Amino acid sequence: MIPVKSTEAQRADYTQAILEKWQAATPDQRHQGRTWYAKAHELAREIADGDVRKGAGVLAALSANKSWAENCRLARKAFIEGKATGHVRDAINKANRIMAGTDPTEVLPMHLKTGYFYLCIADPEHPESVVIDRHAHDIAVRRIYGQRDRGLSSLGRYNVLADCYRAAAREIGEIPSRVQAVTWVAHIQRQ
Repeated sequence: MIPVKSTEAQRADYTQAILEKWQAATPDQRHQGRTWYAKAHELAREIADGDVRKGAGVLAALSANKSWAENCRLARKAFIEGKATGHVRDAINKANRIMAGTDPTEVLPMHLKTGYFYLCIADPEHPESVVIDRHAHDIAVRRIYGQRDRGLSSLGRYNVLADCYRAAAREIGEIPSRVQAVTWVAHIQRQ
């Protein structure tokens, strides 16, 4: 687990690891990553009958510990059936509140992964939002943690990594969510 109060040298190392993963991405992986949130945005619009915020909120609420394919399946099913199922009670309750009309920003933890996931899907061009999930963490630390806890529920630890992705994005000349998405694609498609 990374320290909550990482040193400048540690932060520079995390940022360098992100840059290295970006540079190692194939042209196809860069294309997939650069378009990832725009495609998720269109999916959110589609499943929620034009209400992108509602669709993005439900996708985010149902995202924890699910593959993207499973996340999409659960969100589609929720809108078709009018209620969320297939997840832990907290996620289901959040998704159902959003589908009932509560603003996602009132339901989701906006300072952590699901809140940022919502923002990136709702606005793929958001200049600062970045999702720090287990893959983003593992990229930055150059180690796959598997099922071990990464401590990302700690706001300080989350923000250290988010700031490193923002620093890498500035160096690359991209928005942070695109850097995260490209490196995520390269990471999950690694051989």
